[in-house]
Amino acid sequence: MTADSTTGADRVARGGVGTPEVRHDALEKVTGVAGYPADRRPAGALAAVVVFTNQPHARLVSLDCSAAVECEGVVAVVTSADVPVNEYGLTMFDQPVLVGIEHTGRSEVRCDVSRWEADQLAVVIAETVEQATRAADAIRTEWEQLPLVADLDAARTDEVLVHAETAPSNDYYGLKIRRGDMDAGWAAADVVIEGTYELPHQEHAYLQVEAASGWVDEAGRITVETSGQWAHEDREQIAHALDVADDEIRVLYPAIGGAFGGKEDMSLQIVVALAVRKLRELGIDRPVHCRWSREESIVGHHKRHRARIDARLGATADGRITAVEADVWFDAGAYNYTTNKVLGNAHVLVAGAYEVPNARIDSHAVYTHSVPGGAFRGFGGPQGAFVAETQMNKLAVALDIDPIELRRINMLREGSIGITQTPMPEGVSLPEVIEACAERATSTGPLGSSTPFNPVVSLPAEEPALVRGRGFAVGIKNVGFSFGFPERCEAEVRFHGDVDDDRPREVEVFHAGAEVGQGNHAAILQMTADAAGVDLVRVRGRFSDTATSGDSGSASASRLTFMAGNSVLGAVEEAEKAWRDGDRPAIGVFRYVPPPTDVLDPETGAGVPNFSYGYMAQSVDVTVDTGTGHIRVDRVVSTHDVGRAINPALVKGQIEGAVVQAHGYVLSENLVVTEGRIRNPRLSQYLIPGIGDIPTEVDSVILECADPLGPWGARGMAEMPYLTYAPAVIAAVHDATGVWFDSFPLTPSKVLAALTR
Repeated sequence: MTADSTTGADRVARGGVGTPEVRHDALEKVTGVAGYPADRRPAGALAAVVVFTNQPHARLVSLDCSAAVECEGVVAVVTSADVPVNEYGLTMFDQPVLVGIEHTGRSEVRCDVSRWEADQLAVVIAETVEQATRAADAIRTEWEQLPLVADLDAARTDEVLVHAETAPSNDYYGLKIRRGDMDAGWAAADVVIEGTYELPHQEHAYLQVEAASGWVDEAGRITVETSGQWAHEDREQIAHALDVADDEIRVLYPAIGGAFGGKEDMSLQIVVALAVRKLRELGIDRPVHCRWSREESIVGHHKRHRARIDARLGATADGRITAVEADVWFDAGAYNYTTNKVLGNAHVLVAGAYEVPNARIDSHAVYTHSVPGGAFRGFGGPQGAFVAETQMNKLAVALDIDPIELRRINMLREGSIGITQTPMPEGVSLPEVIEACAERATSTGPLGSSTPFNPVVSLPAEEPALVRGRGFAVGIKNVGFSFGFPERCEAEVRFHGDVDDDRPREVEVFHAGAEVGQGNHAAILQMTADAAGVDLVRVRGRFSDTATSGDSGSASASRLTFMAGNSVLGAVEEAEKAWRDGDRPAIGVFRYVPPPTDVLDPETGAGVPNFSYGYMAQSVDVTVDTGTGHIRVDRVVSTHDVGRAINPALVKGQIEGAVVQAHGYVLSENLVVTEGRIRNPRLSQYLIPGIGDIPTEVDSVILECADPLGPWGARGMAEMPYLTYAPAVIAAVHDATGVWFDSFPLTPSKVLAALTR
């Protein structure tokens, strides 16, 4: 099935694929009219407040909600006794929905132990938020404090087990790669680069925090309106906990104020559904609404994984890689969330975008009593790429080889065998990406910026203290789910018109894909218009409602444009057949299934991990004030093969947004987590980049080398600019100062301390 397989594809559709159309939701969003979950409190809704345990590791001895129930305005208090199946988890059930003593349902998880400060204890439902908050304060608990596993070092001793009942070791999940002959690889190496790299947590800091409303709809379904990334998975998780069939639950997403992976796992979905269930049991037919504060959001959802990676890289004197070795340790926190999947990406990508003849890679996921790690833009890729690319940049310096030339020598090409001992999918465009980035980076002359360097207004920089450097990094990133997951995406398209009409007057597309700010719904509308051969103004979308759409899969893994586009092409093809048969409306339903991937061999890591990749390269110019430690990024050349830009303006926005978010990761965002507690849960303490902190110039270079499997040749690309930014910045700082940094964020105090050692 290809873009030209539909009857409508030979017609020129205004506003179709390749045009920089203004998003259909742009006006509402920039004017504040758009309704986000926190804005959409239903009329007559009761207020819900979620009570955290505030215990990194403790056993609940007693729970007394009697005083809370008697508080003014309180309608009900939901506890563990109200949870039919008190367990959840996106990839494994290892977390209780509510911590509690009394539990009448079934669960494989011990539910009376809090393993994380944001484990949820109860939900208080009252007439107002203020009343629910006062009642929450009236809940009385008694805890038995238990030994704490605060970090990776403590976890690896196994002296205290985080999940003693189900995991005999805190090192609970592992992956291996064994390729070639390591002894021969090291023997052939003229130089060996070694390093231990520390990767930090990162907070998602989306614009709108978690919020949800719940009610019983006209079909009798418990309905949850929230912001998530996979409506059908949310529905499945809710249904499991409530012990009901999936079709007894409905999930829908209105406008979503950002996600970046932070809304892939559960926050309010299950507990709001439980609140609705409790009210129904009490004979109360009123909706319920809950929204977190920023502090609750920062404490209460997962983060990018902190990690430690020990790495060795061997190469010949002319720059040819002979061996790669790595030990990857990811802090999963108290629960798995998507750690096993995130670890898989880092495991594969820590070898870099290169032909590696000999490799030993061991990767570990480790439980601690810290904030869970989970999905975050790049999904393990930034950690793996930072190590791989920093090792390569160190190798370039050690061999006195140009870093771009070093990549040319070793890069993956069409037909290359990847690190998992199978051929790369067709369409490897890394050579084109590297050359395009190198050409653009050097086309504007010497390093530097005409903008005065003045990061601290009261302390102007002295010109002799300013040094400049350039760094380079390349990478690859999977498009779509990996490692044997049964990938799929569904769409429905309806053609409306009269029997005598040659073409439909109006086209409807039903799709569950989540619009988390990336412009996915706009892209789906454009792809539908193009496939159907109608102008964009004739296409209407019905999105993100499990009651009206089939399963789209998640808005993650840089997959949604790729998967949604293929599902739309198939649905339009089916609708065309129905139209020719005289059906009005003509309805086409299609589930797209890409080529399968493999669960990697547990001993060798051999297998096909992914069916498609995106390719990227970045060049970064920086100025460092050696007197203060401040770093300014002057220019970023961010080069990406997107296969086909469905909407070039949205692609450019994705590149710029990812660069800015990665900029905060490497330069300023420092989440402080000690003894199982987040110590800076406010944006005044956790410094995301402001408008004056971001790179002076971002030059987005968009290539269109078609992916053979992609709709119109398109690849996913939303995560790609993230992976290479940190190593490129680190290399640029080294180029400027001669100092390597094996950890970040590069706050001024950290940089100054290193420069003055």
